[in-house]
Amino acid sequence: MWSIAHSQGFKLPVKDYWEFVELVTAGEGKVSSLQDYLKILHTYTERIQSSPAAIERSVYEIIGKEYRGSYVTQLELRFNPMKRNLGGERDLDHIIQAAIRGMDRASLEYGVKVGLIFCLAREFDHKLNEIILEKAIKYRKRGVVGIDLAGNEEHALELNPNTAQKYADIYRHARESGLGTTVHTGETAGTDAEGVRAALELLRPHRIGHGVRAARDNVAMKMLRDQDVTLELCPSSNLSTRALADWNEIKDVVRTFRDRGVKLSINTDGPYLLDTDRKREVDLCLSHGVFDEAGIDQCLAWAREASFLRDEG
Repeated sequence: MWSIAHSQGFKLPVKDYWEFVELVTAGEGKVSSLQDYLKILHTYTERIQSSPAAIERSVYEIIGKEYRGSYVTQLELRFNPMKRNLGGERDLDHIIQAAIRGMDRASLEYGVKVGLIFCLAREFDHKLNEIILEKAIKYRKRGVVGIDLAGNEEHALELNPNTAQKYADIYRHARESGLGTTVHTGETAGTDAEGVRAALELLRPHRIGHGVRAARDNVAMKMLRDQDVTLELCPSSNLSTRALADWNEIKDVVRTFRDRGVKLSINTDGPYLLDTDRKREVDLCLSHGVFDEAGIDQCLAWAREASFLRDEG
């Protein structure tokens, strides 16, 4: 991002590289909530990546980084293309096709199997989210494998039945079009599992991002198990945003999910923002006793089962 910002003449508030690193990462004491975490992403990362050249390089670099650092050979990369087009100043199709070029370049170089997931935004007008779905369907045969719903949970489904029905229509259309579906929910400190239950009832996603608040709700866990929905656990992210207090709480949450038969996978969330990669997340889980080696292997198996990437034919 430092290099991209300079090549594009992006005016940065700092001149030193290490000050820039501090600016764009969720360092110690900088983040105390999901809102703080998202603010860093929206203020710098998304703006710096808002051109075809920038998004192509960003996609290319992150795939290579995960392969070189963690030996990742199958990866789903999610982003909101509409948050990379400067509010409509850039053409959305140019942004998307640039992301696909970056994905294709990295896949060719490293032999990694990759798919893109387009994020809808809770704070967007519904028409904008419909456009994102249309683009995901348009590029489904070019490497777009699914949609997600992300953003601050103050825009939660259960608070607005009319909005909830619109999202339900989008998710039904996505499934009917052959796209995988996932939802960010249950990741905000101090909330209960209402968002998880609403997502499962109204949107019926294949997976849920985070979902850790469901560990305190037997109904939500039964729904996850009965619907065979896999949770995308993101340990470093949940600690950074205070969704979970510490590694002891992560252990307790994981133990509860496994006791109830809920499937789990281990994920990075924002690898640059959190200064992490897949290997580090796995190593942290092992060192803190969240999983043993067999537990890690089970998570890997569940992740591949729940992947939106499918072999051709």
